[in-house]
Amino acid sequence: MYLANNTRPDIAFSVNLLARYSSARTKRHWNGIKHVLRYLRGTTDMGLFYSNNSEPQIVGYADVGYLSDPHKGRSQSGYIFIFGGAAISWRSMKQTLAATSSNHSEIMALHETSRECIWLRSMIQHIRENCGLTSIRDTPTILYEDNAACIAQIRNGYIKGDRTKHISPKFFYTHELQKNGDIDVHQIQSCNNLADLFTKALPTTTFRKMAHSIGMRRLKDLLPTSGGA
Repeated sequence: MYLANNTRPDIAFSVNLLARYSSARTKRHWNGIKHVLRYLRGTTDMGLFYSNNSEPQIVGYADVGYLSDPHKGRSQSGYIFIFGGAAISWRSMKQTLAATSSNHSEIMALHETSRECIWLRSMIQHIRENCGLTSIRDTPTILYEDNAACIAQIRNGYIKGDRTKHISPKFFYTHELQKNGDIDVHQIQSCNNLADLFTKALPTTTFRKMAHSIGMRRLKDLLPTSGGA
């Protein structure tokens, strides 16, 4: 759990999923735990790499795995924030409310992401002020989301209709942040949404691509290779 929350975002989804069954575990879950441990054993030299040549701008990604727990009707939210070319904040969690549609679940996921974004912005602003650097208050933080309907509702505000009237208005707090210029929600293709890593199990090739995109590097790949004479 410590690794998933602090240094190894690549195992956050797996750990969160297995932790649900800690009080009612089966052999299947034990096999899953051993699979994670084998993966960690084979990647002991992997970690987050922050390059000094990267753009010093925070960017967020939000996604959801709709009905990842079909027995309880819950979806899986995931978000990640990139700064300096690597992840600085991430989370994979099962939603506490039953979403009635994928759009509903995406709005709830974006709500959690925007809350984390405001906290990160305030912390970065405090650091920049103490260091005599320019303010970021006038620069919105870009949040990437892959659901077009969700983005339209966040930009236009709460729309009371047959498909949205059941959604609690509190989840449209993100619209206020968009209107105030704190965030700017953009659409992104699902295959490029880095938060996908925190919402569902992925094929090996896609998993490695996502892990590399969030700044995960192996030490052997960073060290210069010595050529023979």
